[in-house]
Amino acid sequence: MEVVRAHPAVFLDVLDNSQVGEARRAAVSFARACGAGETVFATVGIIVTELANNLVRHAVEGHLAVQFLSTGRGDFIEVLAMDRGPGMSDVGKCLQDGFTTGGTAGNGLGAVRRLSSEFDIFSAPAQGTVILSRVLAKANPESEKGAAIRWGAYSRPAQGEAVCGDTWCVHRSIDRIRFMVSDGLGHGPDAAQSAEAVAEIFVQSPALSPAQFLAAAHRAVTGKRGAAVAIAELQLPAGVVQYAGVGNISGVLVDGDRARGLVSHNGTVGVLIRKIQTFEYRWAINGLLIMHSDGLQTRWSLASYPGLQARDPSTIAAVLARDFKRGRDDMTVLVAKFEGETQ
Repeated sequence: MEVVRAHPAVFLDVLDNSQVGEARRAAVSFARACGAGETVFATVGIIVTELANNLVRHAVEGHLAVQFLSTGRGDFIEVLAMDRGPGMSDVGKCLQDGFTTGGTAGNGLGAVRRLSSEFDIFSAPAQGTVILSRVLAKANPESEKGAAIRWGAYSRPAQGEAVCGDTWCVHRSIDRIRFMVSDGLGHGPDAAQSAEAVAEIFVQSPALSPAQFLAAAHRAVTGKRGAAVAIAELQLPAGVVQYAGVGNISGVLVDGDRARGLVSHNGTVGVLIRKIQTFEYRWAINGLLIMHSDGLQTRWSLASYPGLQARDPSTIAAVLARDFKRGRDDMTVLVAKFEGETQ
């Protein structure tokens, strides 16, 4: 598998009926720009229309994100609907055709699930709902042979900015998989330039160890604004993680009720690095790796969301982004789940 990189995405607030058509047109245009076929972008248009209507009827602070996600299973157009509405006390009942609390036909969520190649939902009363819909644009014939690793991300620019000063990358080979998050200092084009320079080193030099990668990134970003960077390398099939970071990228391994913070050193890649050090951890089967920039607060806890750990990584990332975003800053949340060996 080649390196997977963050792609530009579409972010839309959906607060009234006038924004439903706008959301559909933006999503279809995005899918076309990603090279999706006519059937794919038509399906995406229907899904976005249904989810946007649902947000208008039920949501508080309704929001849609449409992004491209490449995984071991294939390339997808991914739609996330997020809200702080009343939530659902019985998700299964809400997915049944004919069930409605809004005086409509009640076919919206059921239709979205049927049209989706992959579908997920997390909802809690008084907290709100996150709905994930993926439409397959291109299948991967290799389809995750070996260890099953799933990942998802939510990455968006600061309010008022056209580009995100954060980025993330994933690279998988036969015996390892690497995850990287980079946060250029500040936000806007200069921050994005630093973050992308780090990503280029990740893409061009997949054989570097975590420590070697940070040293190479430091040289590449020197003279630019600088960045906070962290990299986690999972060695397969042992489940051992090597982690190295400089600056305030947060890394956490979550295994049931246990959350273990991963160590990064102070400094700024491209400006001043006092120490590069690699730490080793055990990544439990069905455990999560969560890496995020400082656009997300560090006081989050999955214990506040019973059942969330079992959801899709993109759903987890979206819930955290919805509830723990920090002020006016770029934000990236990358979540990966290690599911062990496939047959």
